[in-house]
Amino acid sequence: MDDSVPFASREYFIMLAILAFSRGADFLSTWVATPHLVLEGNPIAKWLGWKWGAVVNGVVVTSLALWPLSAIVVGTASVLVAARNFQSAWLMRSMGEAAYRDWYVDRVSEARITLYLGCLAGNTLLTAGVGTALVAFSTTRDRVLVVPTGIGMGIIAYATAVLTFTLLSVWRSRRRRRYDAGRH
Repeated sequence: MDDSVPFASREYFIMLAILAFSRGADFLSTWVATPHLVLEGNPIAKWLGWKWGAVVNGVVVTSLALWPLSAIVVGTASVLVAARNFQSAWLMRSMGEAAYRDWYVDRVSEARITLYLGCLAGNTLLTAGVGTALVAFSTTRDRVLVVPTGIGMGIIAYATAVLTFTLLSVWRSRRRRRYDAGRH
């Protein structure tokens, strides 16, 4: 299903353009939201920083462009992440990265954790449901349609990333609060 395309072919350059645009949008939206990566949810991206993150993404983009399905999955997930970043970037920038993080952590800590996790589950499960439906209906009797399947899988990947990195962030902030409370 994920047949490769020849390097430097027309199809390769189309996939390369899709990936460069989508990964570029993710990078730009992250920079607008958190230029010092204080709010970056992906610990690997945070660890790599901007310079090495750009290098790794360059390698990933040029490599994944060889496989259309993978390129569409990553491109879709990246555009959705960028859209989510831009949604709150203005608030993050106007408050400042550390102040926004502290404000957000305070809001989460004031809510019942079951309410917060239930809302997170609703968000991610509904989003993944759209992706799952798209994948399920992208199959004909004789073949799988690569573009809608890739978009559906990208939506599922996005929902999974939101769930994973949000849970990781909540776990870290709760652990940090318990540690700080124990020190006082």
